[in-house]
Amino acid sequence: MKQTNFLENAVAQKNKPLAARMAPKSFEDFMGQDNIVGDGKLLRRSIEADNLGSVIFFGPPGTGKSALARIIASKTKAYFEEANAVTIGIADIRKIIDQAKARLEMSGKKTILMLDEIHHFNRSQQDALLPDVERGTITLIGITTENPFFYINAAIISRSIVFEFQLLSKEALLKILDTALTDKENGLGKYKVEMSAQAKEHLVLNAGGDARKLLNALEIGVLSTKVNGEGIRVFDIAVAQESMQKRAVLYDRSGDGHYDHISAFIKSMRGTDPDAAIYWMAKMLAAGEDPRFIARRIIICASEDVGMADPRALTLAVSALNAVEFVGMPEARIILAQAAVYVATAPKSNASYMAVENALAEVRNGKTRNVPNHLKDANLDGKELGHGQGYKYPHNYEGHYVNQDYWTDPVELYKPSGEGYEGKIRERLFGIRKKKSKI
Repeated sequence: MKQTNFLENAVAQKNKPLAARMAPKSFEDFMGQDNIVGDGKLLRRSIEADNLGSVIFFGPPGTGKSALARIIASKTKAYFEEANAVTIGIADIRKIIDQAKARLEMSGKKTILMLDEIHHFNRSQQDALLPDVERGTITLIGITTENPFFYINAAIISRSIVFEFQLLSKEALLKILDTALTDKENGLGKYKVEMSAQAKEHLVLNAGGDARKLLNALEIGVLSTKVNGEGIRVFDIAVAQESMQKRAVLYDRSGDGHYDHISAFIKSMRGTDPDAAIYWMAKMLAAGEDPRFIARRIIICASEDVGMADPRALTLAVSALNAVEFVGMPEARIILAQAAVYVATAPKSNASYMAVENALAEVRNGKTRNVPNHLKDANLDGKELGHGQGYKYPHNYEGHYVNQDYWTDPVELYKPSGEGYEGKIRERLFGIRKKKSKI
């Protein structure tokens, strides 16, 4: 009987998709998430000591949530129950809890319940779990791709530790890919595969931090590629594109392509061409560029090239960066598009940028100026030294302005343009400067 079960398990394992076969069996195989399962981290220590409390794992698909739960299953002495919130109801929950109670009373053995896609449980289903999670009848491992603070009862959250899983890094995905290509037992090591660096790069970048997506594309690419005369399956960029159903974008994130594309993006916004700006932005995003990097460049352009012609551009650009970090991809592309279009179509002025450049040049090469006495801080012993004496408070005067020297040997550094809102600033400053020249 044992032999039959072994054979059945071996056949079942063989028929599983590559992503399932390559699921890590130990911490040594587990890639990424060092922030929560690295050596010495709380979760790692709890698992190794078999002293795990209820936890919620949340994060994007293919980042190792279920895999880590199964590593826990292999290490714990507790009974491990696995269920999916999509396929079970309250009756099933009660049955699992009743069995857990009986197990605890008869043998003292604890029960760990891994509940995948817990966000699909409604409030009443989650309430059915709560008393036994609180009493310790079951230890819950809730797994979700959704923010648990929005989808899971606050009472369950308060009795659990929440761990957020991040998208896998390029380095982690490359290790997973290389292991899958060389592993003869569970991977594709029995096939002779010649995979180009460009094909690897394409799969890794377009996997979007998802190991399952990466391995699915790798498997279909290898199995669908014909063997050549030398018995080798050549996995080139064309195969990679077909496997991912995504065309390769020629863009080197670490080389000239990176700087050329961001330069084209900024110059398109500066040149008031929203179509070109959106195209270069879309190309960078399609190639896997960090959306936060793009958002930061929009902020710089909003200040350097729009400036006071439309001061709202900077506010909108900063808000866009905050929104991008909060929302994440793919929806962040919409936020970036709005910000890029606003900056591209706004009236332009580099007067603020030129003002600070002129000021820095004056500091380096111009006259050395000290702070005039009437502008110095009069606090502490300043008054005795005459600091602040003679200062005129502008709000006490008509128009909230009074003629007063704010530095010695003044030169004009800020030269406002007539564009947009800056035209109004120019008009006001012209009037003030005209008054000064007459005094």
